[in-house]
Amino acid sequence: MALTLQRALSQLLILVALLSIFLVIPSFCFNPKKLLNASYYSPSGSDWSPAVATWYGPANGDGSEGGACGYGNAVGQPPFSSLISAGSPLLYDSGKGCGSCYEVKCTGNSACSGSPVKVVITDECAGCGSDAQYHFDLSGSAFGAMAVSGQDENLRDAGKINIQHRRVECNYPGMSIAFHVDSGSNQQYFATLVEYEDGDGDLAKVELKEALDSDSWDSMQQSWGAVWKLDKGSPLKAPFSIRLTTLESGKTIVANNVIPAGWTPGQTYRSIVNFET
Repeated sequence: MALTLQRALSQLLILVALLSIFLVIPSFCFNPKKLLNASYYSPSGSDWSPAVATWYGPANGDGSEGGACGYGNAVGQPPFSSLISAGSPLLYDSGKGCGSCYEVKCTGNSACSGSPVKVVITDECAGCGSDAQYHFDLSGSAFGAMAVSGQDENLRDAGKINIQHRRVECNYPGMSIAFHVDSGSNQQYFATLVEYEDGDGDLAKVELKEALDSDSWDSMQQSWGAVWKLDKGSPLKAPFSIRLTTLESGKTIVANNVIPAGWTPGQTYRSIVNFET
């Protein structure tokens, strides 16, 4: 009996000693984030990554009006408000990156404020990317917005700087998704620019459903930039509903009957929906 008690006490002391090691030594601390999300875990808690920034167009302007995404003069107006960027091939992603949002900031120049500025990819910088995978060719307005108040001109004088960037959700308060019908559209060919998507901002897939009595969705093809097209080869019956699927997270939303019967090429039609953020 005494021997049994002695053996049990010995085992209990060993258990207590092991527990003490786990509680005292940091390398043994339990961290569920390491187990569940190891590939995204950052010990510093920072999700900023290095990039390069340059600027183009007028010093206080919107880069080149329009750009390779097809947004036209909308880039200089709210909600873009000239805070836009052309992206290196990795950012532009053959047009799939159009509409995606990033925060950029700089700290390596005395004119830098260190405060983040949100920009939208609206153009392609085809010649960028040789110096860094992530190269933001910002509008003059966006580049200057990274500066301390009153130092925007000094910062632009630097021309090219190292920055930090991170992907963020797009958020256009009070705006719903809009569809600008391409001027070349007709009764058998329909193309549209898609604008102001909250959330991911980008698109992986766009589908069109014809008149109210139809149940089938036709996949549209990316024409260029943020413009998607359907060349059916037979008369299309409006109104059209359009279903959007994002690239980053695969979210889907439907703009029911957003393109009315009697639609007009060159006209913009606003939906009553947007992605949740």
